[in-house]
Amino acid sequence: MDPLLDFTDHSIIVTGAASGFGALLAEMLDQRGASLVLGDLNQEGLERTAAKLKSSAITLVGDVADEEYAQSLVKAALENYGKLDIAVNNAGIAPPQLKSLAELDIDVLEQQLNVNTRGVALGMKYQLGAMAAKQSGAILNVSSMAGVSGAPLIGSYAAAKHAVIGLTKTAAVEFGKANLRINAICPFFAATPMVDNPVLNPTDNLEDVNQRLAAGSPMKRIGTVEEMVNVMLMIISPHNTFMSGQAINVDGAMSAW
Repeated sequence: MDPLLDFTDHSIIVTGAASGFGALLAEMLDQRGASLVLGDLNQEGLERTAAKLKSSAITLVGDVADEEYAQSLVKAALENYGKLDIAVNNAGIAPPQLKSLAELDIDVLEQQLNVNTRGVALGMKYQLGAMAAKQSGAILNVSSMAGVSGAPLIGSYAAAKHAVIGLTKTAAVEFGKANLRINAICPFFAATPMVDNPVLNPTDNLEDVNQRLAAGSPMKRIGTVEEMVNVMLMIISPHNTFMSGQAINVDGAMSAW
């Protein structure tokens, strides 16, 4: 195995592990020797992910916006593996509706901030402490292209994902002296359950949906889950030791326009 992608004996938390990026990331980390703590609100999906792994993983069902749950994920890593090396705060939700800011629904805004921002903040609150105690570790937060640019009709989602980048950069500065690396990934559309959301894409023809989403991309396609997860692996690699405080766009050149 290429040492750059060798995670043997590394204790890793992955939230949102029931589907999409989190599920595939769990599989790829398992293949590379990681000891996993997997979290998600979807128990059935979490069990499906765990069943695909070669090694056993700790699975905890819960809401990342619940502080006790956020703490319990870190506690599980420490109690079962003796340490926490890496955490991937991937759990998130899509906006339930398309509306301009002039029609802002405060309940939707609070929901987006609660899961997509508060969930990351609470995760880091306990992850950072556990890693700082041993003066090493890496955290990857999943933001979005909506976190680095305007996102018409999904302003609440954009606000929450912009906040993820703010938290990421702040933590990187605060904990650099503790030898911790904190980065964010900002994916373009990829074929995940979130993108296939019927509210955002009200059609049964997935090919038409993907073509519409890809129309504005220089590469004229959306991304794949594998492409996003490959970048996630590179960012959290134990040998990627000096990249911190970055928001990495994985967008087929969308941000280069």
